[in-house]
Amino acid sequence: SDLTAQEMAVLECVVRGLSNKEISDQLGISLRTVKFHLTHVLAKLGVADRTQAAVAAVQRGIIHLDD
Repeated sequence: SDLTAQEMAVLECVVRGLSNKEISDQLGISLRTVKFHLTHVLAKLGVADRTQAAVAAVQRGIIHLDD
């Protein structure tokens, strides 16, 4: 995928089930920046929402879940 490092970090947090606020706190970025990256992640993955993004990320092997 053509996700940036920051978009990958946001996507990893989404896969882990974190809210935008939790992602903001964890990555040390503003809530606005989280939303900005998430919008780009959704567009690049061709999905409509964060749930679909999480599923697509795992199915496509972009993010690997720990066993």
